[in-house]
Amino acid sequence: MHNFKKLNIWIDSMDLVGHIYKLTRTFPDIEKFGLASQMNRCAVSIPSNIAEGTSKSSDKHFKKYLEDKTA
Repeated sequence: MHNFKKLNIWIDSMDLVGHIYKLTRTFPDIEKFGLASQMNRCAVSIPSNIAEGTSKSSDKHFKKYLEDKTA
């Protein structure tokens, strides 16, 4: 099992989440439940998928899991 919190890709993806949330706060109110919400959910899914992938039983499965999520 990997410690996903030490992976550079997870750290970078969490930075991206912060940037996206800051950006979407500047969107007009009409977009709060449209584009802004969709962008926030999409950004959060990246580190979430990385964290989920770390529970895979081997490095091979973990790498395959990450590759499948990028397709």
